Amino acid sequence: MIAKTKFFGEVELDDDKILEFPHGIIGFEELRKFAIIYDEKNEGATTISWLQSLEEQSLALPVIDPLAVTTDYTPMIEDELLEPLGNPADEDLLFLLAMTVPSDMTKVTANMKAPIIVNTVAKKGVQLIVENEDYPVKFNVYESVQKMKEKAGE
Repeated sequence: MIAKTKFFGEVELDDDKILEFPHGIIGFEELRKFAIIYDEKNEGATTISWLQSLEEQSLALPVIDPLAVTTDYTPMIEDELLEPLGNPADEDLLFLLAMTVPSDMTKVTANMKAPIIVNTVAKKGVQLIVENEDYPVKFNVYESVQKMKEKAGE
């Protein structure tokens, strides 16, 4: 399949890379088909990828693995909220956080309150709101990564 995207032009995708979101994502419930796209030019240099709508080429959300921005991300999720994913094993789940990336990189945030969760085997995804009260909608990524680097001695 050829996907037309705003940021990457036309991208060829294998059918097994297409993800179905039965309920869409928050704010875009009518859009159901997505793919995770990586910037091949910067592969390895960044942990940011893009959740690209295959139905609306202008919609691509920057997303990141929560463990790239914090060492402690253990969302509390009711089992019934994961039902649209089938019956996934824990190791088949991929968690991503949607990001807001302003021009000032010190103000980059990630939404820890509403992760995107993908069953990598069934190719189904959901975005849901987690129960953890201490997870903010606007988690400062820059500050957290700087603290992680300090702890690692970088």
